[in-house]
Amino acid sequence: MKIEHIGLMVQNLEMMRAFYEKYFSAHAGEKYHNQKTSFQSYFLSFPDGDARLEIGSRDKLTDSGKSDRTGFAHLAVSLGSKKAVDQLTQRLQSDGYTVKSAPRTTGDGYYESVILDPENNEIELTV
Repeated sequence: MKIEHIGLMVQNLEMMRAFYEKYFSAHAGEKYHNQKTSFQSYFLSFPDGDARLEIGSRDKLTDSGKSDRTGFAHLAVSLGSKKAVDQLTQRLQSDGYTVKSAPRTTGDGYYESVILDPENNEIELTV
């Protein structure tokens, strides 16, 4: 068994596609658009990974209070080394993105930082 993809609903589909392409070398498949429901999405593939991220949006999508609801808490992306974590964290911070927690070794042994994407979803950058 393996995870095939994770779905993430977003407000600005094109901005989020560009973010994951720029900072995580994602490749977006063809855009899907369901005219009946106004749902649109991209499946994003990542280098060296089998699991994909589906980002989707629809008209009149509302933010239901991300921090107060149950469900997925964050997306973790393995970058392969501490140096890569440090470099991407610095790059994102320099480009104006929020670093929620700087690179460090956590109590459970992960070397990670946590950044917020353009819509304030948490992304753990890990080794």
